[in-house]
Amino acid sequence: MASNGIRDRVAVVGMGCTTFGEHWDKGPEDLLVDAVTDALASAGVAKADVDAYWLGTMGSGISGLTLSRPLRIDYKPVSRNENMCATGSDAFRNACYAVASGAFDVAMAVGVEKLKDGGFSGLVIPTPSSDGTAADLSAPALFSLLAPAYAKKYGVDDQELKDVFTRIAWKNHKNGALNPRAQFRKEVPKDTIACSPLMAGPLGIFDCSGVSDGSAAAIIVRAEDAHRYTDRPVYVKGMSMVAGPATGAIDPDYDYTTFTEVVASATDAYRQAGVTDPRAQLAMAEVHDCFTPTELVLMEDLGFAERGTAWKEVLAGTFDLDGELPVNPDGGLKAFGHPIGASGLRMLFECWLQLRDEAGERQIGTVAQGKTLALTHNLGGAPGECVSYVSVVGSQPSA
Repeated sequence: MASNGIRDRVAVVGMGCTTFGEHWDKGPEDLLVDAVTDALASAGVAKADVDAYWLGTMGSGISGLTLSRPLRIDYKPVSRNENMCATGSDAFRNACYAVASGAFDVAMAVGVEKLKDGGFSGLVIPTPSSDGTAADLSAPALFSLLAPAYAKKYGVDDQELKDVFTRIAWKNHKNGALNPRAQFRKEVPKDTIACSPLMAGPLGIFDCSGVSDGSAAAIIVRAEDAHRYTDRPVYVKGMSMVAGPATGAIDPDYDYTTFTEVVASATDAYRQAGVTDPRAQLAMAEVHDCFTPTELVLMEDLGFAERGTAWKEVLAGTFDLDGELPVNPDGGLKAFGHPIGASGLRMLFECWLQLRDEAGERQIGTVAQGKTLALTHNLGGAPGECVSYVSVVGSQPSA
């Protein structure tokens, strides 16, 4: 069985992204139109030039009509994707494969979610029927299990680990303060973060991502056609989506200090992209910081730090905007919130801006230093039972 990838066979030539936040005056249709309109404009193409669409949404519409109706699409294929929190990324993945296969010349991936007036949050959500063995816990409660497990395994004092989580939230809010599209656009003092009301275990309000509305879109073409649309395309180097056996909660060997699905998808994506030292080779990473302990564990699962050392790297500023490897330079889920269908494409949008030197005040120095690769990561589910997506994109084709 092989995972061959499509390295440098397709490229992103246009993107659009709305502001994320409380869009009480807009429905998902309005957000879709805004993101798609901006993506078309950035690529200089007309709607009629797009051959096929992939729409990612978890609960803001069913079927391709969710997109075709507001866009007034004339009889073209629209596929609706859902893959938990990796929904937008999965829409992008499928659009890329369709172009790489030769089936279409121009494809669009779109993600949208309208949560603020939908009654959905990470605390109270409808759960599908099951056999009764699944843990009946809220998302903050499930991810809070990472904290004591990490502290025990690596001998980190509880208070010191709390300082690590505080710094992760502080970093991402500081980055988001520089981003006009973020939901939360102000820095938050560390004392405020550390003393926020508890939600689950050691996790306070500022350790949890917010609830928001938003949409993002990307236009994909064959790599050899990319310069017809832009002089600065972003090439797809590797993409991996994996689903695990979901046995973590009943597996006595699972210790809640890793996401095995993330390790598998990262290993696959790196192999496709030719990445052998991600910390040294990547200019930046956008990761799924649904909760601050998640970002900490991901730094090790993605190979950015050795096992048991990521907490030290966080405190040292390794992943800051001006650090060795900036992580979530746009503010991440922490500053944007998490409209499920849109988050993966929002992450890609930040890579698009940074690799093209268009990120303004938060432009990272690693690009100026000559690094040309960026990573996005989503996970959906819970520790020990999730899906994971990792992509590597770059501003230069392989030699």
